Amino acid sequence: MKRYEAMFILKPDLDKTGQDKILGHIRELVAKHNGTINETKEMGKNRLAYPLKKNKEGVYYLINFSIAPDAVDGIKKSLVLNESILRMLVIEL
Repeated sequence: MKRYEAMFILKPDLDKTGQDKILGHIRELVAKHNGTINETKEMGKNRLAYPLKKNKEGVYYLINFSIAPDAVDGIKKSLVLNESILRMLVIEL
């Protein structure tokens, strides 16, 4: 298993339950692929450098997890379809 770090920018109009729902979905995806989440950190709401899907702000989350390398593409494909996620980036540590 390799370690990865993912940064997510969520829509600013989501309430706390909506954000928790998305984070729960991410946790389920990682667990489904036999991975473990090491740390989840909310970075807060920040202004974006340019509008994304007509949003000028976003809520940032940083997630560190360990998973098999072949499962990362499946997780990315699943999360790209979520309309509440403005942007995401997954890198290997």
